[in-house]
Amino acid sequence: MQRLYKGIQKFQKGHFAKGKKFFAKLAKRQSPDVLFFSCLDSRVNPNLLTQTELGELLIVRNVGNIIPPYTNSSNKICTAAAIEFALLDLEVKHIIVCGHSDCGSLKALYYDEKEFADMPNLKEWLNIISQVKGRVARQNSVLTHEARKKATEKEHIVAQLENLLTYPLVEKAIKEKRVNLQGWYYEIGTGDVYAYNWSKKLFEKINCSHNNEDELTEPWLAEPCMDM
Repeated sequence: MQRLYKGIQKFQKGHFAKGKKFFAKLAKRQSPDVLFFSCLDSRVNPNLLTQTELGELLIVRNVGNIIPPYTNSSNKICTAAAIEFALLDLEVKHIIVCGHSDCGSLKALYYDEKEFADMPNLKEWLNIISQVKGRVARQNSVLTHEARKKATEKEHIVAQLENLLTYPLVEKAIKEKRVNLQGWYYEIGTGDVYAYNWSKKLFEKINCSHNNEDELTEPWLAEPCMDM
């Protein structure tokens, strides 16, 4: 913990001291234009990945960046609350679902029952995405372990995009072209990020110099990608 305490002190004397005006402004309001769904994996940092400042991303993190399908249940659901807050209060313009390589949550999809003996809550949570295994198997029943892992990670992102579309608020915002919905796959070892192309039904490496926006169809309502 001493390392964390020293980190706080370093932040206060360095980063915060240099940006007092920025933090004073940030303290009064937030105005992110992106709702970013991410895994809680310690190796994934949305702000670092996108080089964004504090206040620019509204981040929802959970085990496996899972988005439960919409339900009319009176149960209080964190994801539904985040979507309502983002679209109605903050009026975000973009929703991104970002999965990543070597995802431990998706590895656990293939655990035996005995491996969940002491993790009943994880098992119940992963039941939400149990159909992803079947989707991968239907695409190709003969895969190496590594190929199956990567296919599962990417198919999972597509499934979460589909789950997002079950939320009336999201569907309405997309139909009215107020929101851009994207799925990203982050390769931790290379730093590469791949975006889901709805028309081709595959992931393409994000490269602002040659992305062809004409090939993209709704619900990806993307703006042209500009070089930095």
